[in-house]
Amino acid sequence: MTTILTRGDLLTLLDPGACLDALREGFAADPGTTAVPGQRIRTDLPFPGTATALLPGLLPGVEAYTVKVNAKFPAASPALRGVICLHDGADGELLALLDSATITAWRTGLAAALGTHALAGESDVVGVVGAGAQADLVVTGLRRLRPVSDLVVHDLSPERAAAFADRHGGRVAGSAAEVAARAGIVVLATWSRTPLLDLPDVRPGRHLTTLGVDEPGKQELSPALVRAAGVLAVDDRPLAAAMGVLAATGLPAGAAHATLGEILRGDHPGRTDPGQITVYGPVGLPWQDLALSLLAYREAGRRGVGTEIDFLA
Repeated sequence: MTTILTRGDLLTLLDPGACLDALREGFAADPGTTAVPGQRIRTDLPFPGTATALLPGLLPGVEAYTVKVNAKFPAASPALRGVICLHDGADGELLALLDSATITAWRTGLAAALGTHALAGESDVVGVVGAGAQADLVVTGLRRLRPVSDLVVHDLSPERAAAFADRHGGRVAGSAAEVAARAGIVVLATWSRTPLLDLPDVRPGRHLTTLGVDEPGKQELSPALVRAAGVLAVDDRPLAAAMGVLAATGLPAGAAHATLGEILRGDHPGRTDPGQITVYGPVGLPWQDLALSLLAYREAGRRGVGTEIDFLA
C-alpha cells in the first residue's frame, strides 16, 4: 500500500523540533560518504517554468530512498509544485507520495536555520528579505535554537511583509539595505537575479543566509560581499559551484571555507571572530527530502493520517 500525504496532512504531522533533530543528525552522519551520491537535475521547460529532480535521497543506515520531482512556475501560487516518492530500499515498494512544496519548504527553511544559528554569533535581531514560506520556517527554526528579541522584514509586497511581521511579532522595513542595517542576522529568500545587498550595506559581524540562489542566474548578494566573508559556508561545494552562491559569484568549489556538515561535526570552527561577516549559501540536498519524508511517513502510520491506495491493484 502507498500512503498519500497532502499539504494538510504534512502540516498536521511535522513538528519543527523533530525536523531540526532529523536534519542535524543527517548533517552529522556525513551523507557525502554514501556509495551513491545524490544528484540534482534541472531543465528549462518550453513554458514559463523549470523542472528539477533530486535523486536518490539517501542516508547512512536508512533502508529507504526518495525521488523528488518539482516544477517551478514563478507566476503561479504556489510557485513550487510536485511530489516526493518515498521507496522501500529492500524492494523499491512505493511507501508514500508526499506534497513536495511542503517538505521542501520545511527542510530548506529548517536546515537554513541550523546553518544560520551555527554561524551567526550572539546576535538576537533577525532580518528577513522575502517573506515567503521558506523564510517563515527559518524564523520558526531559529526561535527553537536561540533567543530572537526583534524581527525586521522586507518584501516586494508590503501586504505580505506586514502579514509576516504580524505572524512573527516583527516590524516592516522599506528595503533590503534597511534590514541589513537593523539586523545582525539577515535571511534572504527571494527570486532575485540581481544583488539585493552589497558590501557597503553590511556592517562587520553580520551574518547572511542566502536561500534564493538555488539555480543558475539567481543572485541575492554582490560578488564583493560574498568574497569579503570571513567564513563562506555551503551545503555542498560542487553543487554550490554549479548553480549556487559560488556560481553566482564566479568562484570555484574550493572557495567555500566549509560545509554546514563540517561545522556541525566540528571539523571546521565556523565563526572565529565577532567582527567577521559570515555567509551561508545552501542549494538543498536530496537526503534532506528523505529525512523529513520518512519522519512524516512514520508519524502518519502511528496516527492513521493520510490516504492509502494500492497502485498495483
